[in-house]
Amino acid sequence: MCGLVGIFDRTGRRDIDAGLLSRMNETQYHRGPDEGGIHTEPGVGLAHRRLSIIDLSSGQQPLFNEDGSVVVVYNGEIYNFPELSTRLKELGHSFRTHCDTEVIVHAWEEWGEACVERFRGMFAFALWDRNRQTLFLARDRLGIKPLYYAQLDDGHIIFASELKGLLAHPGLQRDIDPRAVEDYFAYGYVPDPKTILRQARKLAPGHILTLRHGQALPSPRQYWDVSFSSSGPGDEILAGSELLERLKEAVDIRLVAEVPLGAFLSGGVDSSAVVAMMAGLSDKPVNTCSISFGDPKFNEARYAAQVAERYHTDHQVEEVNPDDFDLIDKLAGLYDEPFADSSAMPTYRVCQLARKRVTVALSGDGGDENLAGYRRYRWHLHEERMRAFMPAAIRRPVFGLLGKLYPKADWAPKVLRAKSTFEALARDSVGGYFHSVSHLGDPLRSRLFSRQFKDQLQGYNAVDVLKQHAKHAPDHPLSFVQYLDIKTWLAGDILTKVDRASMAHSLEVRVPLLDHKLVEWMATLPPDMKLKGGEGKAVFKKALTSHLPHDILYRPKMGFSVPLASWFRGPLKERVRQAVLGPVLAETGYFNSRFLKEMVDQHQSGRRDYSVPLWSLLMFESFARQVLRC
Repeated sequence: MCGLVGIFDRTGRRDIDAGLLSRMNETQYHRGPDEGGIHTEPGVGLAHRRLSIIDLSSGQQPLFNEDGSVVVVYNGEIYNFPELSTRLKELGHSFRTHCDTEVIVHAWEEWGEACVERFRGMFAFALWDRNRQTLFLARDRLGIKPLYYAQLDDGHIIFASELKGLLAHPGLQRDIDPRAVEDYFAYGYVPDPKTILRQARKLAPGHILTLRHGQALPSPRQYWDVSFSSSGPGDEILAGSELLERLKEAVDIRLVAEVPLGAFLSGGVDSSAVVAMMAGLSDKPVNTCSISFGDPKFNEARYAAQVAERYHTDHQVEEVNPDDFDLIDKLAGLYDEPFADSSAMPTYRVCQLARKRVTVALSGDGGDENLAGYRRYRWHLHEERMRAFMPAAIRRPVFGLLGKLYPKADWAPKVLRAKSTFEALARDSVGGYFHSVSHLGDPLRSRLFSRQFKDQLQGYNAVDVLKQHAKHAPDHPLSFVQYLDIKTWLAGDILTKVDRASMAHSLEVRVPLLDHKLVEWMATLPPDMKLKGGEGKAVFKKALTSHLPHDILYRPKMGFSVPLASWFRGPLKERVRQAVLGPVLAETGYFNSRFLKEMVDQHQSGRRDYSVPLWSLLMFESFARQVLRC
């Protein structure tokens, strides 16, 4: 995997500061420690850090076409590059390397912007065509690889794989976007295309951006979207068989590498399925790795060991210190903007472990979103049935009142947390799902923010993110929320988390369950094949019965959990108090200081569990202290 940066003069052809470009490039050294390269010409500069995976002896970037008129810097893998290379050679193009990067320049020459529609893989790239005086930016369909950009006041447009590449440019303003703050505390991350900064943007998944000298910055154009239907196989046995065959093919094309390759193995359904497919395709034992926790409530290591033993993998497991909170400040530096998914900590550690033996690792990410694995999908369908049964004119006031009167019970199982259910039922479908996925709900954010900050929001609410995507979502209630998650949670949280944690260790992670052809096919499966009798991933699990043990397939979902509540009452007690009640958050003017103190006091006394908002504040404080003040 790699990192790219660039500077483009939108207003003309001014000389590019090569020294500044180099400094921007070096902020992403971790993404590509093997090699670095820079190209400048009047009006444009491109730079690259390379992590060598394929064609180690050549393929250095920036990479040019035959006459040097087209140049690209690229982060990712295009898995169908052999077929594309053959086709392009038939059309008269000459290749000097055996890497996938060169396919991009020739595909651009042949097909222009439509070249991205032919690429199968994960990618973010910037391509300059001197003859057309065009800069072309593109990001893969699902958002596996990141790309940030900003238009500066002096007419330059800068772009990079990570926000830190932009932050290295002195012309980037560091003013925070209040709406992004609202989004962050609602979702736990800043959804695309916003960033935490007003001036910077993310290129959204499945989008391209075409720039030309002397022209205004255009809006990005979407070239791909997932389309849900029920046009796939109607027979569950046939659908399951085809699903495994398609997964096997998606895994197979991701096994090409000239460096050591392995897989993450958590012991969950998705990673176990990927390892099972890898084992069937390899003559040698698959390298697998997992981490364990001392607390059995959070420990999946024994399930991973079952799969490793069954498939005779070369398995490595490492126990993580249950009090592994030394990473807190490091995370702010990795993500460049506030990021409140605490599983980023164990994800960082499993990537660190994997890098000791491999340079490429396959993961099981994407199965939950595409095959309905999250429990919240089941609850959403229950709520939708109630919404259909009771008119909104009755439902909203009745359940709204019950939601206010019913006591909060964070400690109880979901089925007993009626307050949350009542609050969701008082809303429409989008609002109800927003309530379900919210990191901090509307009432909590209302108490958290100061009156001054609420005025800055001018009525904006983070539910608007989902409302915008809901305009294009399918009608079926399950497909509806799957679509919303693919457009927000998947790219904004899951893939961001894995990209930064893996790149911090110069590790490439490949995600076969997010192969776009497989995603498109899974979207055609009838919803009741995915969620059946309250069981998520039903068709997938049934198809895997001959590949994986029953207790792997049907055990309760765990995930990478972190014991925040006990940390904040124990070893991190003073740190939380100092950060949340200290000068950094106070100086922003965003927060209600009285409520901040109430949260800290009540959590540390054991009266309430405020671990999630406190963690969100801790991450925001670390970001503000390290990133904004540097």
